[in-house]
Order: sequence, then C-alpha cells, then structure tokens
Amino acid sequence: MAQVRPARGARGSLLIDGEWVEPPGDPDLPVVDPSTGELLGHVAAARDEHVTAALAAAERCFTTWSRTSPEERGTILRSAADLLSVRAETDSRVLTEEQGKPLTESLAEIHSVVAMLRWFADHTRADGRRQPGGQPEHEVHVEARPIGPVVVLTPWNFPVSLASRKVAAALAVGCSVIVKPAPEAPTAFLGVAHALQEAGLSDGVLGVLNGDSATIAQALVRSPVTRAVSFTGSTPVGRLIASLAGEHVKPATLELGGHAPVIVTDDVDPEDVAEQLVPAAFLNAGQVCVSPTRILVQEGIADDFVTAFVDRVNRLRVGPGTRADTDMGPVALGRHRQRVQRLVERTVDAGGVLRTGGNSLPGAGWFMAPTVLTEVPRSAALMNEEPFGPVVAINRYRTDDHALAEANRLPVGLAAYVYCRDATRADAVSDRVEAGTVGVNTCSLLHVDSSLGGIKDSGHGRDGGFEGMAEFRVARTVTRRRP
Repeated sequence: MAQVRPARGARGSLLIDGEWVEPPGDPDLPVVDPSTGELLGHVAAARDEHVTAALAAAERCFTTWSRTSPEERGTILRSAADLLSVRAETDSRVLTEEQGKPLTESLAEIHSVVAMLRWFADHTRADGRRQPGGQPEHEVHVEARPIGPVVVLTPWNFPVSLASRKVAAALAVGCSVIVKPAPEAPTAFLGVAHALQEAGLSDGVLGVLNGDSATIAQALVRSPVTRAVSFTGSTPVGRLIASLAGEHVKPATLELGGHAPVIVTDDVDPEDVAEQLVPAAFLNAGQVCVSPTRILVQEGIADDFVTAFVDRVNRLRVGPGTRADTDMGPVALGRHRQRVQRLVERTVDAGGVLRTGGNSLPGAGWFMAPTVLTEVPRSAALMNEEPFGPVVAINRYRTDDHALAEANRLPVGLAAYVYCRDATRADAVSDRVEAGTVGVNTCSLLHVDSSLGGIKDSGHGRDGGFEGMAEFRVARTVTRRRP
C-alpha cells in the first residue's frame, strides 16, 4: 500500500473543502497489516487548523447543499455508487490489507455500500404533512428539514460500510458531513470519499479528518457548527460522546456494544441451525457488534447442536485475508487479540469448558483459533463481557422462560436471534427478547432498506433506512391563518 491512498490528481489523507491535504512533516498514523504485523505505511493526522477549516467548510456549504434539489442529490449518490462498483476489487483489497478480513468479506462490504448509496439516492425527498389547525381558519404544515452539519465517528471493524451508511443518509437529506475514521483503519473509507467527489459533490460538503480520535472527536462535537453526532463504537466511549453532546445540547445517535443471545428451541434441526450460526459468529473474526455470541440451546437437542457446531468450527480455514480459501482472517489489532485471549482464560478459570480453540496461532500476524466454550457459569467473564472476537459460548436451558431470563439479563440490547420451527412459539419468544434488532430463523439482520440500533446500554437512534435518515432531520412546524 502506498504511504497514503491517492486521490484523483492529488495525494492526501485529509479531505478539507474539496482538497486532499497532506500536511508537511512526519506522518503520524501507522497502517499495519494484521496478517503479518508489518507496517504498510503511514497517513498524516489532522491538526487543529485542519479541524477548524473542515468545520468552516461544512458550515458554509450546508446552506447550498440543503437547498440542492432532491433529484440532484440522488444523481450524485447514484453516480458515486456506479464508480464504487467499478473499483470494488481494488477497494476491497485495500480494506483487507488494512483490517484483515477475507477478500470475500471486503468485497461484500464494498458492494453493500454500492447498494445503500443507490437506495438512499432513490429516497432523497422528504414528506411533510398538512392538517387543519385547532382554531378556525388555521392550517398546520410540518416540514422535515436537514438538521445541519453532521459529525460521523466510526470504528475499525467495518470502516467502509459503517461510515458510508451514515454519510449516505446525511447527504441524502441535505446535510454536510465530517467523517472521523478510526485511526486503526484510516484509509479504507477514502475510496468512498473519492467516488462522491468525482460524482459531483460540491467542495466542502464532505470532509474527512484522520488522526487522534479523542482530540478530533472532542473538537468536532464541541463545535457550535456541529448540529448532530452519529457514533458507532463501544458503550464506554458512547457514554462519553453522549455526555459531551448533551453538554452542548445536540442530538447523538449511538450504536454501541452488544452481546447477542441466540435462543435455539428443541423443535429445530440442530445441524441446520449450526450451519447458519457458525459463519455468522465468526464473520470478520467475530468482530461484529451483532455477532451471535451467547447461544442458548434447549436441553433436548443441546448435545447434538454442540457436536454439529464444534465440527463446523473446526472446518473453518484461518489465514491471511488475501488468500482465496480463507474463511476467517486475523483479529484486527494485536492488543485486541491479547484482550480476547485473556477473556477466554478467565472464563476457563471460572469453570467454562473449552471445546475448541482458545489460543493464538503461531507465526506472523494476529491470528487466533476460532473458539467455543460450553457449560459456562453465569458469573464467568464470557457470559458478561462482549468478546468482540472469534469466541462463542454455548449453554443449555430448560424452558423458554429460562432462556429469556438469561437473554435479557445483561444491560445491553443491540441484537438477538431466535431459532424455532413453530411460528407461534417463535413470535412469542422473539416478542419478549429485549433487543433493538431481532432475527427469527435467520442471522441476516442488515438490509439495504432496514435500520440497525439498540436499546438499553446498546445506545439509541438508528442507522440506515428511513429511520436513519430521520436522525439527520428536524421537524419545523408552520402555522398559517388563512385570510
């Protein structure tokens, strides 16, 4: 990989007022290949003056962009999607080198961005409503207007799609946007920024600031220019973002951590369900906020399910993401692999039974064996802390009430899954699960027109779909008295 991702006709890691900027001096952010641990290059970090310039551009351009016709906004988003589609192979390789996931997963991530850009391009028009007023000769008109310049803060696990989902929604409704990518994956999103720029997005409507997350995020959230914040990441950091946004009386959309339970009833085929859950659990090496991590299986099929699940896990091929036959790549960060392995060790010490994996793999890179534990005590670390890695706990239960009590025990509620053949029972169980996003007999939760979000400590607000667009709009009520 080059020192920084090239823009068209320029070089830079910061997009400010339509210009790709590479500040002079030593680059600040190392970009490391998780498959080898080797340095791929550096990108420069934004300084105070870059943050100030990006905010000024976002403020200046908001008025013009918000008044751009919905048709023109849609045309730009659609053109950007077309450009990304052509470059998908190249962009997916950049993503794999930087984040570690297999090329098939990276390519799927890029294609998901293409699809969501096209969907938002078709839904740029806001519907208001008119109604008679409560007094004679009065009429009330409620308008949905863009809220203003928006700040987007995203993590390293899906650095392209998570940022793009927020950016596309904000641009579609007429907001200007500043994106702060994760420093661990600073260049993957730049391909989307290039495409939007080439598609005709006006200078300054989109800004990209790489650099230190805490410093830049605080400056962006505190700025009076910023009118809304959208953050995806851990619950502890989300609390800080929410507190900071609250101090300045601005809304914050928060998609935070989870620890998704799966309830598997005794009327399903255990092998079929295991075949569905294993790829979902170890997608992106388990570094997915909606990963099925706490699997609760009714005791009548528990032994058969564990056997099928472990057998399927043992067939996963772990290796570099650039290798064609890889099923699971490395953990994205060396320090993160250490944390996940320590979590497994603490769980085994507490009485959990290690069925497979549990260890780092020898050689270069940050590879870890896909790991399954069973008979995990409720008090063990794995039953209370989101692993966010290639680790799954499987426990058995007696009745649906017991399963629901365990599923709802934790203070998080981002995603949950129910596998049950009886439709009435499936509806009854899924209705009582405390999660913002639920899959019934499927692990496929994210669709181009659907939204994602959690309850409890997993945040509030929604990303994607019409609900995601609403996060970047504000209602304006106009009352007219007819002459």
